[in-house]
Amino acid sequence: MAKPRFAFLLLKEHPYGREMLKQILSEGFIPEIIIEEDSEIGTEEREKFLKRIEGNPIAPKISKQLEGKEIPHITVSIHNSEKVMPHIKNLNLDLIVFGGTRIIRGEILDFPKDGVINSHPGLLPDCRGSASPAWSVYHDIPIGSSTHFCDNGIDTGDLLFRREVPVKRGMTYEDLCYETLVLAGVLMKEALIAYDEGRWDELRRPQGESQWPTFRNAPQEILEKVYEKLTNETYQHYVD
Repeated sequence: MAKPRFAFLLLKEHPYGREMLKQILSEGFIPEIIIEEDSEIGTEEREKFLKRIEGNPIAPKISKQLEGKEIPHITVSIHNSEKVMPHIKNLNLDLIVFGGTRIIRGEILDFPKDGVINSHPGLLPDCRGSASPAWSVYHDIPIGSSTHFCDNGIDTGDLLFRREVPVKRGMTYEDLCYETLVLAGVLMKEALIAYDEGRWDELRRPQGESQWPTFRNAPQEILEKVYEKLTNETYQHYVD
């Protein structure tokens, strides 16, 4: 095999995408193009995520990471087929990599020959949707990240990697959000390495079903319970 030709999509300067790009560039995986979404919703999501990981380090800005590299870097108002396809339709892409985006459906998902992959800051299939670390603590679900193929569902595509974060007593909600962010980037890097080594067929497997619903952003009353459980160390999946 060989390193994949891929496009990298993220919300503008989202810390999730910045960390993932840092991870994959460190192993020599160079996108054919980077497409950022600059939108009001994207800004809201970025600020929300920055709050979730407050007090933890953030990877360098995208422009900083691209210094000295000839990688096309463009901005669109939304990651949909109408805006994105004109920039990638003439590229012979093997993959598209999502580095923190809104839900994307349509022609984009069908375009690259080997699929679209995403890293999710929750253990699939148990914790689909938004604010996975919060819902994991609230419902006593193990915490971790997963790398999966994208389909027209929400975090429902076949799995490549799934790994738990070791949760230690004294860790805060912000720490857990940060650890799943970093692990998501690591798993994407490992997924691209596995592609290069021709191992995707042996790794790819269906997720199966979940007893839990697809979660939405956690409201304040849920977050208060999460903080309480972590303060009192009553979460059920500590490793120490």
